[in-house]
Formats: sequence, C-alpha cells, structure tokens
Amino acid sequence: MLPADDRSARHSVQEMADRAAALVNALDAGCPAPAEVAAVLAAYGEPADGLSAADVAAMREAAALLREVFAAGRTDAAATVLNRLLREHTGPLRLTAHGGASPWHPHLDSDDEAPWDEWFLASSCMALTVLLWERQAPPGAVCASPACRNVFVSRSRGLERRYCSRRCATRERVAAHRRGRA
Repeated sequence: MLPADDRSARHSVQEMADRAAALVNALDAGCPAPAEVAAVLAAYGEPADGLSAADVAAMREAAALLREVFAAGRTDAAATVLNRLLREHTGPLRLTAHGGASPWHPHLDSDDEAPWDEWFLASSCMALTVLLWERQAPPGAVCASPACRNVFVSRSRGLERRYCSRRCATRERVAAHRRGRA
C-alpha cells in the first residue's frame, strides 16, 4: 500500500476509475455547482481551481458518454463502447509529468491544458479500458436498485456486485423481504 502522501497514488488505474465513477454520479444529479464538482476532483487529488459552470456542463456531456460503459452489462458491449469513445474522443497516448509537478503517467487528452471535459473523458476511458483488459470483465456497472442511478467500479473478477453500496443492497433486501411477507 502506498503512503498517504505518495503523489503517484492519484494516478493509479483503480483511483482513476473510482474518480470516473464518482464524477459520473456527481454530474448526473441535476446540474451541480462548480464547487460540488471541484470537491469531487479534490477528493481524488485533482486541483480544480477555476472550474466554471460551462466546464461542468461540458463534463456532464462526457459523464453521459461514460455512463454507457457502466451500463453495458457485458464485457464485449463495454469494449465496444470504450472503443467508440477512444476512437471519437481521445488523442494519441502520451506521457506527462505536468512540468515536474507529478510522477510520469499516461494521458490521452490533447495536452496538459486540455479542457476539463476532454481530460475527464480521456482519463476515464483509459482507466476503464485497462480494468476491462486486466479483468476481462466489464469495469463497472449501474446500481441494480430501481431507486438509484449510481455507477460503481467492480473490484474483482469474483462474485458479481449488483449494488453501488451496502445501503442500496440492504434497502432492496428489506423491500424484497416485505414483498415476500405481504
């Protein structure tokens, strides 16, 4: 496990995928204020100074595209969506250290000053692609609870996870129990 102050942790594939899911969820809830989206970015070590309402609107469009990956359900369907997004919305693979401000890591956006939506979509596609490649399974899913639209990242190849949280799983289990007793 990396130390809490290790700057490279924010560029791990799992962290990037988790950030993608957190942003898809945050950007799905109405029209969030730039400060709300900036807080999600900050939680994943991304400085979001100067994030505007226009940036958030463009990121919402990117989030809708990424939601398709989580909703795909099957590995081949997720790969098809990712291939389309990679073809239509990313640039060539390049390495950057942001002028020495971070460890070297790959980017698929156009440059270090790319717009937020381009960076979000490209970095998320990269992380979700690597997870699909490593696990040979969809990188995540949409919560199975009809009362929830959250997406989540799968953690392993093991037992298929259906809910975004224990809270949703418990709520659905209790509802099923009540329906069975009625």
